[in-house]
Amino acid sequence: MARLLELKTFSSETGSLTVFENTIPGNIQRAFYIYGAGQAPRAGHRHLKAWNALMCVAGSCRVYSNDGETEQTYVLDSPSTCLVLEPKDWHVMDNFTEDAILLVLSNERYDKADYIYEPYPNTQLAASV
Repeated sequence: MARLLELKTFSSETGSLTVFENTIPGNIQRAFYIYGAGQAPRAGHRHLKAWNALMCVAGSCRVYSNDGETEQTYVLDSPSTCLVLEPKDWHVMDNFTEDAILLVLSNERYDKADYIYEPYPNTQLAASV
């Protein structure tokens, strides 16, 4: 199941530095960010192999996750918070604030064959998240 982590953060009068390490298995092979999404739902899939780490480095968004047994909704609203999604976690992101920037790190390169678009039978639709 997805898990929410508080990343190690060092703060001083000159600002904060947040460290991302030892959070997903393997090496980071892909990084991308989503912005300007508005209220539109994004994702709507799970993976065969890829683990993903989601961090809202600005603004906030909501993430719905379902691993086939348990479902949960998370609000990402701090750059020091990281949501780790296992490959089995069906996920949908929505409710992006206007200033939201969602950074996603993955241990796999993009591979269309790694995506599973069919939700679990008990998966809520993005509109009901």
